[in-house]
Amino acid sequence: MSVWAIGDLQGCYEPTQRLLERINFDPATDRLWFCGDLVNRGGESLETLRLVHSLRANCVTVLGNHDLSLLAIGERRPEEQRKVNPDLQRVLFAEDRDVLLEWLRTQPLLHADHELGWMMVHAGLAPKWTVSLAEKHAREVEQRLRGEQYRKLLKNMYGDQPPWSPGLSGVERDRAIINVFTRMRYCTPRGRIAFDAKGSPGTQPPGLYPWYEVPGRAERDLKIVCGHWSALGLFIGHGVHALDTGAVWGGKLTALQLDSEELRIVQVPGRDVPVSQQPHPAQRRS
Repeated sequence: MSVWAIGDLQGCYEPTQRLLERINFDPATDRLWFCGDLVNRGGESLETLRLVHSLRANCVTVLGNHDLSLLAIGERRPEEQRKVNPDLQRVLFAEDRDVLLEWLRTQPLLHADHELGWMMVHAGLAPKWTVSLAEKHAREVEQRLRGEQYRKLLKNMYGDQPPWSPGLSGVERDRAIINVFTRMRYCTPRGRIAFDAKGSPGTQPPGLYPWYEVPGRAERDLKIVCGHWSALGLFIGHGVHALDTGAVWGGKLTALQLDSEELRIVQVPGRDVPVSQQPHPAQRRS
């Protein structure tokens, strides 16, 4: 048995298939962890979502910002859904869309395996969040996503404010928690997210830190695997293993074996994107 974590798929079906072949994935014995953002931009989001859904008994995926956006758009009127990009429209108007979206809505914001020694989020954690606090806050939002009021949550989750604070309540608390788990890259020492800073470390304005390097951050007893930050690329440090290596931008799709004592990383080429259409790393939008 092997346990593999895989970075952001973003609708890159063919690279996903190639990666599963490279790691010799056997659904009878192996398990996959997907770091979120299964959909958008890759051109094959429907096929990718169907693939991961078909593997649901053997995989776990955390929700990314693009996954949540798809769920929110799925609650809009058909005429509004037709305004989104063709890749997402193929999901929204597929005959099995309800099955796929209902399954996606039940996926967690955080997955932890204490016996294995790993946890997975899409983007990051607030500086003061321990593992137990992060699990607690994730369960708050997951419960509402799976409950009768999920449409209210999806409708009100957009926005950069307010910053996370333990005293928040209602939709503002949900929004702040979702922003931490699915949009975090840089933040201040007090945990205020800098949403506009998206380049590689060293390009951020003074006073901002990558979320995993904030001075005085909480000690965490699990290693963390995540995605979201394609400009960061493959990064391993401070107990964090970041796996978004820009497959959708013509980079690579990356897998990391979690149950190996040695660092084992497998990569395959991502989507075929002409060099002239590849954005500068600082311009990538995850």
